[in-house]
Amino acid sequence: MSARYVLSLEAVDDLFKIWNYLRKEASVAVADRVENAFRERFAFLADNPGAGHSRKDLTDQDVRFLPVYSYLVVYRPGTKPLQIVSVLHGRRDIPQILRSRG
Repeated sequence: MSARYVLSLEAVDDLFKIWNYLRKEASVAVADRVENAFRERFAFLADNPGAGHSRKDLTDQDVRFLPVYSYLVVYRPGTKPLQIVSVLHGRRDIPQILRSRG
C-alpha cells in the first residue's frame, strides 16, 4: 500500500520540536496525545484534501491550512500522496517561516 501522506523534512522537525516542548512543559502523555491528533488529521486530510482553508493573508503559496489545537497544519492539497509542509504554532510568524522554507 502506498503512503497516503508524506511529511517534509521541515514538518518532521516541527513535530519533533512540538513533541519535545510538550514533554518538557506538560508530560509524555500530553505530547503523545497531541502527536496522535496530528497523525489523525493528516490521514483525514489525505482523504479530504479540500478540508482546510486557503490563507492569502499568510502566504501566496499553493497551500492550505487546518487547525489542530493551537497549531496549523500546512499542506499542499493537489498532491498524491498529500504533502504536509509544516506544523506551526498559530502564534509564530507564519508568513516569515513559510517564506524562509520556500
